[in-house]
Amino acid sequence: MKRIALRAVTAAALLTTWALGAVAQQAWPPTPTVIAHRGASALRPEHTLAAYQKAIDDGADIIEPDLVITKDGVLVARHENAIAILNADGSVKEATTDVVDHPEFAGRKATKTIDGQAITGWFTEDFTLAELKTLRARERIPAQRPANVAYNGQFEVLTLQEVIDLAKAATAKTGRTIGIYPETKHPTYFQSIGQPLEAPLLAVLEKNGWNHKDAPVFVQSFEVANLQAIRKLSTVRLVQLVAPSGRPYDFVAQGAANTRGYADLITPEGLKQVATYANAVGPYKTLVVPVKDGVPGEPTPLVAQAHAAGLAVHIWTLRPENAFLPAGLKKAPATDGIVRGDSVAEITAYLRAGIDGFFTDDSAVGRAAVQAFGAKAQ
Repeated sequence: MKRIALRAVTAAALLTTWALGAVAQQAWPPTPTVIAHRGASALRPEHTLAAYQKAIDDGADIIEPDLVITKDGVLVARHENAIAILNADGSVKEATTDVVDHPEFAGRKATKTIDGQAITGWFTEDFTLAELKTLRARERIPAQRPANVAYNGQFEVLTLQEVIDLAKAATAKTGRTIGIYPETKHPTYFQSIGQPLEAPLLAVLEKNGWNHKDAPVFVQSFEVANLQAIRKLSTVRLVQLVAPSGRPYDFVAQGAANTRGYADLITPEGLKQVATYANAVGPYKTLVVPVKDGVPGEPTPLVAQAHAAGLAVHIWTLRPENAFLPAGLKKAPATDGIVRGDSVAEITAYLRAGIDGFFTDDSAVGRAAVQAFGAKAQ
C-alpha cells in the first residue's frame, strides 16, 4: 500500500510540475519586458547582427527590427527606407549604410516625399537584396555615439529572416525565449508605391511558425489602418505606437474624413478602441511620466487607463547618454551629450509608474534597473 501511495504522490507531483512548467512557458514575455531598441544601439551600430547579439547577451527579452522593403520584395532591418540622406548642399545629413561611397549606385539617388516630407538620398525600395548586401552598416548618430564609428563597414544589412534566425538560435543557446518586435515603417507610403509591408511580414512569420497569438512576436506601428488590417488576418500580438504630438500618417492621408490625432488614441475611449485590434499601446515616455523641474514627475493616468482597457504599456525610448536624459539626471559635465547619465533612475521612475515594458538602447542598463527594482519590491 505504501508503494501505491508513494507512486500516487509521485505521479501527482510530476503532474503538478508539468502543469507549472506549462504555465511558465506561456508566461511570455517576462514583465517588465526589456526591449532592445534596434539592438544595443548605444554600443553598436543599430540594426546590425552585433547590435542584436550584444543586446541579447546583456539581458534583452526582445530585439526590435524596423522593417522596410527591397525592390524585390524582401523585408530588411533599417531605421528608415532612406539608407543615406543628403543636405541641400549635397553633404551627408544621416546615413545607416556606406551607399554614398559606392559610385555604382550614384544613379540611384532620388528625391521622394515620405509622409509629407521631401527627402533626397538613397532608398531600400530601389535596391535588390543582393545589391543591399554589397553595402555595409554605419553608425547613424556618430556625434552622440562616436565609439560606434569603430564598427562602421563591418556588418551587412540584415533581412527579417536573419533577425528571426538569430532570435531562435539565441533562444536555443540561452534557454530564454528571445522575441522580436518588428515595426512596419511608413506603411501608407509603401502601400502607395505598390510595395505593402504587411503581407510579406505575415508570410515570413507564417514560414517560421510565428503567425499566432502565442508566438514571441509583437508587431508595432505608428499608423492605425495597417494594424487593423493585420488583425483581420492574424492573431499575432499588435502594438499601437503613440507619439507625443501629431497624427498617425494614415489619418493625415485620409484628409478631412479623419481629423483625429495621437492624443485621441490615449483617452479612455480611444484606448478602448485601440484594444479592439491591439494588445498593447506604445506611448512616448513622457506621456506616462512627464518631466518636471528636470526630473521625472508624477505619473499620468495613462498606464491605469490602458490596463483598464486590457492593454499592456511599452514605452519608448530610454537612452543612457546625457543627450537623451532630463537635465536632473545628467552627469558632469552635463553639457557633454556623450557622457552617460543616471539612466537607471529614469527607468526606475517608469517602472514605479507600472509600465509593462520599455525600449532601451542599452539592455545591460535596462536589465540592471529591472533587477534593482525587483529586489527593492521584495
